[in-house]
Amino acid sequence: MSSNRKKPEKMHAQAHRRGRGAEHQQRMSSITRRLHRYGIRRQLHRYILTDLLFFVLAFVGWCADREIVRFGSITPQDHRSLTLQEGTHRLMYRVASPEGTVRMQARADITIAVIAAVIGILFALQLLGLFLGYFREDKRIRKILSPINEIALRADELSRMSFSEDKYQEIEEALEKIQPGEFPEGKPLSFNDSDLTGVEAAMNNLLLRMRDTYRQQARFVNDASHELRTPIAVIQGYANLLDRWGKTDPQTLEEGISAIKNEADHMNHLVEQLLFLARGDSGKTSLELTQVDACSLMREVYEESFMIDENHRYRLEVPDREITLTADEGLLKQAVRILTDNAAKYTKEGDEIILSAGTTESGAPYLQVQDTGVGIAGSEIPRIFDRFYRSDEVRSSTGTGLGLSIAKWIIDKHNGHFEVLARPALGTRIRIVMDPQ
Repeated sequence: MSSNRKKPEKMHAQAHRRGRGAEHQQRMSSITRRLHRYGIRRQLHRYILTDLLFFVLAFVGWCADREIVRFGSITPQDHRSLTLQEGTHRLMYRVASPEGTVRMQARADITIAVIAAVIGILFALQLLGLFLGYFREDKRIRKILSPINEIALRADELSRMSFSEDKYQEIEEALEKIQPGEFPEGKPLSFNDSDLTGVEAAMNNLLLRMRDTYRQQARFVNDASHELRTPIAVIQGYANLLDRWGKTDPQTLEEGISAIKNEADHMNHLVEQLLFLARGDSGKTSLELTQVDACSLMREVYEESFMIDENHRYRLEVPDREITLTADEGLLKQAVRILTDNAAKYTKEGDEIILSAGTTESGAPYLQVQDTGVGIAGSEIPRIFDRFYRSDEVRSSTGTGLGLSIAKWIIDKHNGHFEVLARPALGTRIRIVMDPQ
């Protein structure tokens, strides 16, 4: 009984789709004709203007040629006119001196007729070209519009689709089989029903995005736990050491207290960075946009770095003019500081770090930090902004692997982007380009 009941429903749905398809096909043809007529009108308008310009230029060229043949040059002070010769229907081109004396006259009606005939032939060829290209253009327009027509058909099909209770039951049963976080790409959700194809594709896309988000969150939690586990283990180890030996050994006591303080500071810094990213991901960090001078901002970072870091040479390169951009000054300055701290961390003592600002060839303002440190391998550049990512060359140095992730979040919120140029053992140049908003 159920099978017999579904057949009329399916036949009715197919007939409905055929009717809607025919209606959309008629609409498609109507749009194609309108676009084609619009294109033909524009082309005709272009042909007419071009031919008129050609007519004027040809006649002016003929007039100039007559004068050069007669006088050897063209005298701008002379008066020129087209007049009908008395007693005839001839159109004459006359050149008169400023005093009114006729210096030259030539018959112009024949020349005008010849030029008009040539342009008429040219216009006829242009019309023939339009006619011959009609079907090719019609096919091209239909090809361009076919994806839009397909989208319209699918959207209309979804909007008009009326599901029976059996359809909802199929969807519910398929969803119950999916476990949270388990949605392999090789086994997408399938209803095995042609009427549910559109819903099936939409839900598969949604589930894929949910799976990626789930995996990203799980990876973030695992990485954070791993990073926090190390300082906790170090603190616990030194606490046990102090408990055993530090009570009576001043050197062990001093060493243990110093190590615990360092690890506590490191963990505090890591937690602050994690909280910043968590607030940003949840949308709780808002931008306070103001007009910021990029040169002044880089000058402030330069002066602060120059006072704090005595182990490196800093150089500032900014133009004498203002470079104004719209940004949250505090967050943008934080991003530049992160780049500067990284440059100092991976550059040898005594080497130079360059802070600069300017505009690109397209006029976009940029802020730039360049060092002469260990550099970055080309294969690792796409990953340097990933959370907790640290290349093998720098794992021995202090850091959390979150600084560049925070900088990227800040610049993404400003609709900007990074441009990274790096070579191993030669250094790294990271440029923040603030795209127009």
